[in-house]
Amino acid sequence: MGNVVIIGSGPAGVSAALYARRGGAEVTVLSKGLSLSGLAKAEKIENYYGLSESVSGAELYARGIEGAKNIGVEFVEDELLSLMFNDTFTGFKITGKEHVLNADSVILATGAYRQSLNIPGVKEFEGRGISYCATCDAFFYRGKTVAVVGAGVYAMHEAQALLPHAAQVFMLTNGTELAAEVPQAIRVCTAKIAAIEGGERVEKVLFADGTQLKLDGIFMALGTVGSTAIAKKIGAQLDGNHIQIDAHGATNVPGLFAAGDCTGGLLQIAKAVYQGAEAGLAAVRYLRNKRFPSVNNSNFPHP
Repeated sequence: MGNVVIIGSGPAGVSAALYARRGGAEVTVLSKGLSLSGLAKAEKIENYYGLSESVSGAELYARGIEGAKNIGVEFVEDELLSLMFNDTFTGFKITGKEHVLNADSVILATGAYRQSLNIPGVKEFEGRGISYCATCDAFFYRGKTVAVVGAGVYAMHEAQALLPHAAQVFMLTNGTELAAEVPQAIRVCTAKIAAIEGGERVEKVLFADGTQLKLDGIFMALGTVGSTAIAKKIGAQLDGNHIQIDAHGATNVPGLFAAGDCTGGLLQIAKAVYQGAEAGLAAVRYLRNKRFPSVNNSNFPHP
């Protein structure tokens, strides 16, 4: 059949791996592990099909990896340095710090880098009161006091998602001028943030002017930057900070597919898993068409 290398081991990457492997391809997943996955920052996940009770992002990540390994998907932990065509332009060469992989097809499932603050307390309280997705976690802050860090339209949308649940919502602009109109129900604080403090969970924000604000939760909404540099270098078309794909996850580069947060849109596990499945099946169709060009594989759903 051929081999597929998937870059990224989050929900999109593992979903793509499951479908590509069951489609008959040899599949390798290259990633830096949980530490760079968006799931690493998820304290609780409840809004996903099949979960009778909440699980941590780390646990859901581990379940996905285990399921893929059980059907023969290989996982390589390494830092990606480059993605380019091979010498004959019939496939791809993936170079990491410690490994060089060759692939007939590549699926990019690199997620999205969520900007944060480089201040004391941020890393310590990720998953313990600091979140990066209001749609995901607003339900956990019913009747509580929360804040969104950011000053743009993205931050405004996150704050509005929290309003129906939280008792009070603040926008902390961190000294940046507001770039969005804020409803009266949301209180704005423009002071520079110095630190985030608490015990087991977030308890307060300290500002550079010496004041403080007691909070139960903080949502980072400083913007989302797609992992598009690798795609751009190989000629994939972009839409801002996201990789452009068709309905089946194909980019404009033959044999190169993408899925999940790096394509933009809804940054949710359900969407990532769906796009991963589409990309995995599309990669197998691509490999079959290369090997058997006279056979119509356009309606291929299963191996």
